Amino acid sequence: MRKTILLAAALIVSFAFNAHAQLLYRISGNGLESPSYIVGTYHLAPASFADSIPGMRQAIEQTNQVCGELDIMDAFKPENAARLMQSQMLPEGVTLSSLLTAEERTRLNALLLKVLGTNLDDEAYAAQVEKMKPVALSTTLSLAEYMKKTQSFNPMELLDNYFQMLALQNGKSVIGFETVDFQMDVLYGTELPKQVEDLMCMVDHFEESMVLVDRITTAYFAQEFKQLEAVLEEELEGECAASPEEEAALLDNRNHNWIKVMPGIMTEKPTLFVVGAGHLCGEQGVLKLLEGLGYTVEGMK
Repeated sequence: MRKTILLAAALIVSFAFNAHAQLLYRISGNGLESPSYIVGTYHLAPASFADSIPGMRQAIEQTNQVCGELDIMDAFKPENAARLMQSQMLPEGVTLSSLLTAEERTRLNALLLKVLGTNLDDEAYAAQVEKMKPVALSTTLSLAEYMKKTQSFNPMELLDNYFQMLALQNGKSVIGFETVDFQMDVLYGTELPKQVEDLMCMVDHFEESMVLVDRITTAYFAQEFKQLEAVLEEELEGECAASPEEEAALLDNRNHNWIKVMPGIMTEKPTLFVVGAGHLCGEQGVLKLLEGLGYTVEGMK
């Protein structure tokens, strides 16, 4: 299940655990004239949650630009939005059912009916879903289940987008660590047989995976970080754990890519970095990597 939740993290659910029990950090020292800040987000959190993060207003006021995982304005460009949509589709001549055995299709149909009220036996629905990559369908199922339980969820008013939109409204610059092409490859570039394997593992353990998502969500909004860490440690031993290579591609490798450019970004102007909070924790997390470069990293209280 960890692979499913990690993928959701990149799109909609970024892990929010942190050994330092903070969401917002001040970065100073190592020659910086002014401090920068980094905040760990939860990609389904509403924009209003920013007011619940200690020191957040100070960080916004004291920085001159926002750097996210991706520049959302770049992602919103019509040509990039179309390419992102296309990256979720199967190659020409391939359908979802053609990748599944009859028995796998039956199991998937049962879950689709339970979560969405329809399945691949419905020709109208099948016309939409048969061209989706398995990983895209996994994300759709997770989001649909989340939205059923969280009726106030508004995808147009999310925490990640809020920081970038606020910066633009105030005449500040917005940049991103990654390109649309890079994220398309990370999220949807896995070989199809592995995507099928992950989808079917999710199908077989859907209730368990959603319980873990619920627990992560509850702990994040309560800012109970030790609880979050414990839940994720528990999930590491789950039935559908990601391989070390998959975790590295989704977390550690990206952290090291970001840390290469952060010094230059912070030297140019004080910056508010906005990334999924799972990228902050651990020995390979951004916080430890910053400290390793000689910066002082302090949790805001």
